[in-house]
Amino acid sequence: MDTQRFSAAERLERLPLSGYHRIIFIIIALAFFFDSMDLAMMTFLLGSIKAEFGLSSAEAGLLASSSFFGMVLGASLSGMLADRFGRKPVFQWSIVLWGVASYLCSTAQTVETLTLFRILLGIGMGMEFPIAQSMLSELIPAQRRGRYIALMDGFWPLGFVAAGVLSYFLLPLIGWRDIFLVLAVPAVFVLVIRFFIPESPRWLEQAGRETDADQVLNGIEQRVRASLGGATLPEPVRLPRTVTPPGNFFSALQQIWSPQYRQRTTMIWSLWFFALLGFYGLTSWLSALLQQSGFAVTQSVYYTVLISLGGIPGFLMAAWLVERWGRKPVCIVTLLGGGVMAFLYGQSAVFGGNVALLIGTGLLMQFFLFGMWAVLYTYTPELYPTSARATGSGFASAIGRVGSLLGPLVTGLVFPITGQGGVFALGAACFAVAAGVVWLFGMETRGKTLEELTETEVTG
Repeated sequence: MDTQRFSAAERLERLPLSGYHRIIFIIIALAFFFDSMDLAMMTFLLGSIKAEFGLSSAEAGLLASSSFFGMVLGASLSGMLADRFGRKPVFQWSIVLWGVASYLCSTAQTVETLTLFRILLGIGMGMEFPIAQSMLSELIPAQRRGRYIALMDGFWPLGFVAAGVLSYFLLPLIGWRDIFLVLAVPAVFVLVIRFFIPESPRWLEQAGRETDADQVLNGIEQRVRASLGGATLPEPVRLPRTVTPPGNFFSALQQIWSPQYRQRTTMIWSLWFFALLGFYGLTSWLSALLQQSGFAVTQSVYYTVLISLGGIPGFLMAAWLVERWGRKPVCIVTLLGGGVMAFLYGQSAVFGGNVALLIGTGLLMQFFLFGMWAVLYTYTPELYPTSARATGSGFASAIGRVGSLLGPLVTGLVFPITGQGGVFALGAACFAVAAGVVWLFGMETRGKTLEELTETEVTG
C-alpha cells in the first residue's frame, strides 16, 4: 500500500490505540502534573511568604494572582506561535521557561522579584496547556481522543493533592524557597523525555511540509506496529479534507473569528471565562472558610487536600462519560452539579461549620468541578481546524485566565457584603451561566474526526 496517497489524518485515524500512544499520553500528562504542583503550591506556601515579607492581604493577593497574569500572556502567544512554527518547539520552550522560573523563585529575596518570577512561571505554564491539548488531540484517534484528553486533565487534581502533601511534610523542614527549587528538578526530566514526542503530522501537512509529515508518519506507524507485536495495520479510510491557504502570524486569529467559527469561539470563550471565574473565586476561599470555622492552619491545609481528592473520581467519571454520553451533556451536568454543591458548601457555615457537612459538600463540589475541567480540555481543541487549533485553544485558555484573575478579586469584594454564603452563591451563578451558554450554543463533537468537525471541506 502506498501510504503517501493518503492524508496525515487518514493514516493517523486508522491506527489502533497502542502502547506508543500511551507513552505519548504519559509524557504529556506528566507535564500537566508537575505544572499543577507548581501552580497549586502557592496556595500552601502563601502564608509563609506573607509572614516573611510582612505582606498585607492585598499584597499577598497580588502575589497569588501573578501566575495567572503570566498565564494570560503565555496562552495568548503560544497558540499563534504553535500554529505558525509547530507544536513541538513551542512545547519544549515552555518547559524551559517553566523550569528556569521555578528555580528563580527559590532565589527571590524580595516580594517584587518573587512576583516577577511567578509571572514568568505563569507564562511557561500558560504556553504549555493549549499546546498539550492540541498535540494530544491530533495524535490520538477520534474514538479514544476525548477519553485520553480528559484523563490528561485528571493529572491536574493529582498535582494539587501532591502539592499539598509535599508542602505539609517539607515546609517545616526546608522552607518555601527550597520547595520551589525541588519543583524545578522535574522540568529537566520532562524536557528530556519530550524529545520522544513527534511533531504533529497534521500540522506539518497543512504547513506544506508533506515530506516531513510522511517521515514522521512512517516513524509513528513503525512504533505502533512494534508495540502491537508486528501486526498489520488497517487500511486508511478517506476523510474530508480541509483547504487552508497560507497566511501570516495573525491568520489563525482571524480564522477563529471567521463566519465559520465565530459562534464556536464566542461559546467557548464564554464557557472558559465564567467557569474559571467561579472556580478560582471559590478555590481561593476553601481553606479560608475552614479557618474561619475554627480550624488551625495545618488542619485547614489537611482538609483542603482531602476535599481535593473528590476531583480524582470526578475526572475519571468524566473521561468515561465524554465518549459514552458526549461532550456537551457532560459539560452541562458537571457545571450545574458543581454549582449546586458550591452553594451548599457555602451555606454549611449556617450549620456551625460542621466538619462532616463541609467535607461532604466539598468533596462533591470538587467531583463535579474537576469533571468540568476534563471536559473543557477535551472539548476546546475539537472546535477548530489544524491551522487554528492551538490559537483557538490558547485564546480560550487566556480568556479563562482573565476569569482566574478576577475571581479572587470579586470574591474579596463580595465577601464583606454577603458573607461566605454569598460568595459561594455567586460562584454557583457563574457555573449556571456557563452551563446555559453551552446548552444554547454548544455543538456535539463525540466520535468525529477533527477533519469531520471542520466546516470548510473538499473532496479528496
